[in-house]
Amino acid sequence: MDRYIGRLLDGRYEILEVIGTGGMAVVYKARCHRLNRLVAIKILKDEFAGDEEFRRRFHAEGEAVAMLSHPNIVQVYDVSTSDDANFIVMELIDGISLKQYMEKKGVLNWKETLHFAMQIAKALEHAHSRGIVHRDIKPHNVMVLKNGSVKVMDFGIARVMNKSNTLTKEALGSVHYISPEQAKGGHTDNRSDLYSLSVVMYEMMAGRPPYDGESAVSVAIQHINGGAPRPSVYNPNIPEGMEQIIMKGMSLEPRDRYDSATEMLQDMEEFRKNPAITFHYHTVLDDATRQIPTQIQQPRTVAERKVQEKTGNRAPTDSMRLRQGGTGNIPRRGTGVVPPVVDRETENLRRAQQRRKTEGEKKKEERSRVATTAIVICSAVAVFAIILFLLALFNGALLQEEKRLVDVPYLEGLTYSEALAEQYPDFTIRLQPQQYSDSYLSGQIMKQAPEGGQKVQKGTDLWLTVSMGEEPPVKTMANFVDIDAEQAKSVLDGQGFLVLVRQEVSYVYEPGQVTRTEPVAGTELTDGQTVYLYVSTGKDVVEETMPNVVGMDVELAKTLLDQLGFRNLRVEAVESIKPAGEVVYQSVEKDKDVDVTTEIIIHYSQQEPTETTEETEAPTEPQEMAVPFFLAVPERDKAYTLDVCPHGSTQSVANVVVEAGQTSTEVTLTGKGSMDFDLYIDGVFEKKISLEFVRG
Repeated sequence: MDRYIGRLLDGRYEILEVIGTGGMAVVYKARCHRLNRLVAIKILKDEFAGDEEFRRRFHAEGEAVAMLSHPNIVQVYDVSTSDDANFIVMELIDGISLKQYMEKKGVLNWKETLHFAMQIAKALEHAHSRGIVHRDIKPHNVMVLKNGSVKVMDFGIARVMNKSNTLTKEALGSVHYISPEQAKGGHTDNRSDLYSLSVVMYEMMAGRPPYDGESAVSVAIQHINGGAPRPSVYNPNIPEGMEQIIMKGMSLEPRDRYDSATEMLQDMEEFRKNPAITFHYHTVLDDATRQIPTQIQQPRTVAERKVQEKTGNRAPTDSMRLRQGGTGNIPRRGTGVVPPVVDRETENLRRAQQRRKTEGEKKKEERSRVATTAIVICSAVAVFAIILFLLALFNGALLQEEKRLVDVPYLEGLTYSEALAEQYPDFTIRLQPQQYSDSYLSGQIMKQAPEGGQKVQKGTDLWLTVSMGEEPPVKTMANFVDIDAEQAKSVLDGQGFLVLVRQEVSYVYEPGQVTRTEPVAGTELTDGQTVYLYVSTGKDVVEETMPNVVGMDVELAKTLLDQLGFRNLRVEAVESIKPAGEVVYQSVEKDKDVDVTTEIIIHYSQQEPTETTEETEAPTEPQEMAVPFFLAVPERDKAYTLDVCPHGSTQSVANVVVEAGQTSTEVTLTGKGSMDFDLYIDGVFEKKISLEFVRG
């Protein structure tokens, strides 16, 4: 079982389940108990968490990204460290990655591609305006929501990843989208993100990335050298204007790309308005497409197969080859236009120019081959040096291994006590769930792993199983209050019960001790029954920022302070010239962080009664309004459906699903004044509640 599941980080984030794993972190679904909402938490893997410099950069980048606020960027709520966990708290997205979406669709039409690309570009525009470069734009880092919108995640984290570098198997997912300057380890800026976005657009329209290979290094070298075919080679249905946008963004030299995401968005918007448009760029667009394949390769992925099912598996046409040249009069697709006939003198001049161009290309190719050879030689030398280092390290470890080996003690049959950890400091004592046994008395060690007499390294985990004695005919709940929670859970697991752990603040019991149980001690239990262990998190001081309530209506002020957790509230009426009911004083100044248990005093205006006339105004009829309410609901082991009906009616006006373990839920109801409602759980009447419809 994952060691974080069930833990409470920072005293507020309860880890529920794993929802994703990446090269540097694991992403969990969690519940924030302070705000009663579900969040996603990304926890650094141990190999990265052990690096002090890495952690420092991780937190610095995370805090910077937390300042971003854009509908196309996954919101970062918090960056923190709890015990041995370094983590980032983000909004929980209900959707799939763009990569998963592309794998399902195979190839996207230009409308879908433009729809997604413009949203990604807007996210980059916002981040770049605040000095943050993503450096790892790829379909895996873009989430597609059910409503068709997208959110970009992992902003800023790529810079931290660059410290550990590089073209390893973890980088294989990113190297297909890496910019040439990143592949060479050079300077990166916002134009590097635009290159990666263009590669993503290429893959959406072509059904495959522009470069592929057997290793990350080979793919990176292709990015450095260029030579990708235009996407229309794989999918001739791509509009020319869209292809021009993609290829400009994929220019080898940053100066030939778009200068900013704003500039790229402008061309996207022009193309959206007029899909037949072609652009007249004053730059060399063919340096990323100097080579074309003589024939289409056999499909290697599901996406490529779907593309070829739609477009046909064929070699590039002559018109495509002409378009790849990047110079001269280029026939348009489907127009049937051919180059005009030229006279002999013009033809001779053209041939001379072509020869000079060919000689220049040969020199350029020669320089490219020299550069490629140098990179390959350097890579081989580096790999050889790493192998020598590992061999030396391994041999040294073998020489020292014998010095680290210790004998495993024989513990079976002994009575377990916490003193064993002090008696055997060479081992880490760990407990398996306790079991019933007819051969061992209660408290005796009945199993151990590894077994006694073996030789193992110092620090090895020594797992012990402690007997609970003979199984009783009737099981009753033991008294676990003031007992270590892990020990109590081990006993209950061994008895076959489903144990759910809940944390709570306690000023009596030490952290990790059981404060109470459900059911209580002495209750008769049935096999497989659910048992709740409430475990102390110690004394808790919760602080909130004091809002400015002066000038508010007193009832609204009380509601606001109650929602923020201020329970020790004293309200007093005073004479004032302000309108009746308006708050004129608060004992804690605004924007100050204060313990929620602190007494808050607020004064509100109580005007002197004015002379009344014989005629009195008729009471104002309450207005119907829609108001959000937080309803306290029963906590259940399984999810259930909650229906809210007007009292005496079975017509549901609100329907929500309450997750297992949830104690409150938010519903929006429409009404006026004071109204009664009936709550039904899975169609069964639960209780009646009264609600006041007050505009907040």
